[in-house]
Amino acid sequence: MTTVELDEHPVAVPPAHPGHWHVTWHGVRTVAALELRQRVRSTRWVVALVAWFVVVGGLTLLISGALSAVDDGADRQRGALLFAAVTFLVLGLGLLVTPTLASTSINGDRAAGTLATLQVTLLTPAEIALGKVLAAWTASCAFLLASVPFLGFAAAVGPTPWWSVLRVVVLVAVLLAAVCGMGLGFSALVARPAGSTVLTFVTVAALVLGTPLLFGVTYPSVEQTESVQVRVQRTDDVTGNPTTCELTTQQRSVAHTERTWWLLALNPFVVMADGAGTSSSLDQAEARNDPLGVLREGVRLARTGASATIDECWGVDGGRVEPTADAPIWPWGLGVNLLLGAAGFVVAVRRLSLPQGKLARGTRVA
Repeated sequence: MTTVELDEHPVAVPPAHPGHWHVTWHGVRTVAALELRQRVRSTRWVVALVAWFVVVGGLTLLISGALSAVDDGADRQRGALLFAAVTFLVLGLGLLVTPTLASTSINGDRAAGTLATLQVTLLTPAEIALGKVLAAWTASCAFLLASVPFLGFAAAVGPTPWWSVLRVVVLVAVLLAAVCGMGLGFSALVARPAGSTVLTFVTVAALVLGTPLLFGVTYPSVEQTESVQVRVQRTDDVTGNPTTCELTTQQRSVAHTERTWWLLALNPFVVMADGAGTSSSLDQAEARNDPLGVLREGVRLARTGASATIDECWGVDGGRVEPTADAPIWPWGLGVNLLLGAAGFVVAVRRLSLPQGKLARGTRVA
């Protein structure tokens, strides 16, 4: 508290209130600690964490046993399949659990009458929003950490490099942070916790299921007939064996997926498959048994679009030349997911700002 002299009488001057976007680590930590204490006190939190560990562990053992019976002990092939299955399992369960952690943090406190208490303190709206996001993300990362032993077990079975485990954990954590931001935005926009939870689930479902569905629906619109170069093989008239390859011009139906590949890039599972890097240390035969690598190559080829030359020459000059695409796409998809999370955070900060010009009917203030 500072004072100024006016006509020889000291007058107290209140400190200036920081802006809505002012952030201090003390304020963020205070809000996050309050949120986490409420979760830790709840027995449902402990039960959910134990259930997560049991479910992920049980499914990992069941998948491992099933793959072992099918592959007849081929550890290197089983390891790549097992790691992909556990990775998708952890990401899928994380996308199911995380929306419930962040989508009720604001409207739930408003309904309980505790949000106004935070808003009238020196905490800024940005600190309140960031603290709630940090608490929800920390809780979701606790579930992720409980899955690390099973990811390590799956990587140890086969040829999966250890850095792929680290990359998977980091990518899952960042994707869950984006979902926390989305949930916080809906929690600030919608008065009822059930409505914000449903909207968060719908957004996640649109990214996971809607993007490949929309890519398939738009596929006929990017397919057209064009004159292309086709590499075909010539056979010996006597023996019938392939001899040489030659280029011919033919009318073929080609799909220009370079126009719609970005729909697949938004998918969190595609981001995971492209960023995991599991096939970098595998040979060509092993890479075919790696679902993450197959999905990665498929989406990267979709980004390159229709090739100028179609190769249909088998068994000559070393066999058919497979097209390759080395440009990574996971930064684009991860960036868009983070932008969606950042948009939700911005919405939450604006809705937490005081004074609020208009509130929804039935909204509890204190």
